[in-house]
Amino acid sequence: MVYGSTVRSKHLGKDIVVFLKGLFGGELSEYTEMLEDARRQAVRRMADEAARMGTDGVVTLRFTTTQTGTRAAELTAYGTAARIRRS
Repeated sequence: MVYGSTVRSKHLGKDIVVFLKGLFGGELSEYTEMLEDARRQAVRRMADEAARMGTDGVVTLRFTTTQTGTRAAELTAYGTAARIRRS
């Protein structure tokens, strides 16, 4: 198993914009962007761990999130590090 994680907190300015958007409905693009950045960073850290182990890649990639405080959350990417069998 290999893991990569990041802990993020919300930005007060973005929270205000999201609150206002929430009154009218629609996508909360500020949070979407924050989550996309967090996923990319977690995957990059997981891939770096797999490379340090000398593996060729990661299979069965999954994500999980955990609230770590009133204004923060951890996003973790995890999977199985694998080596390609060469003859």
